[in-house]
Amino acid sequence: MKILILEDDFTLSKEIVTFFTSKSFQCTPYYDGLLLIKKYKPNDYDLIILDINVPGKNGIEVCKAIRELDKKTPIIMLTAFSEIEDKLTSFENGADDYLVKPFHFDELFARVNSLLRRKETPQQAKEKIIIEDLEILETEMKVFRSSLEIKLTPKEFKLILMLAQANGNVLSKQFIADKLWDYHIETNQNTIEVYINFLRRKIDKDHTVKLIHTKIGYGYYLKESE
Repeated sequence: MKILILEDDFTLSKEIVTFFTSKSFQCTPYYDGLLLIKKYKPNDYDLIILDINVPGKNGIEVCKAIRELDKKTPIIMLTAFSEIEDKLTSFENGADDYLVKPFHFDELFARVNSLLRRKETPQQAKEKIIIEDLEILETEMKVFRSSLEIKLTPKEFKLILMLAQANGNVLSKQFIADKLWDYHIETNQNTIEVYINFLRRKIDKDHTVKLIHTKIGYGYYLKESE
């Protein structure tokens, strides 16, 4: 397994490399975001760890640039910032997870393994899911509404796909959190509400027929307007 690491703190970078090397991972460290973007090639790595506050291009800009080339490789943001706005900005730009410094290496290792397991055991994909005028192309990771493509982050795509695969059944916030993050989110279930609002703005806002619904006290579901 190969891990790409962006961390400008030389001591911490070396510690991360040493730790994962001891776990039989191959690590490639970078200290400058712009250099990483110039060198990055899709499918070269199994997982990416990005610090936010680095020279050249910051970690969020790097994450966004990577997602334009590679929508599938898991990305973990590793940073000293703990504000909810920073976390949501990271997720909006394509991050799969977020870990605040200082951290325990065992927790980082657990999150890495969780993302790698999910990557290695994908569900059998359907070619296309259609609900009203919404089309979801699972294998291509694309979403269309009224034939217009909607740009979603990987996390947003996973959420809309999960709702679509539920066939109109209600999914609780906790179920969504467990499936998308595999652990209890530090920001509690408000994070799920934020993601649902992201999707509503992109999928329902400009349409009379609303597809994303809330069952108060239970959760969310996707279906044609009742």
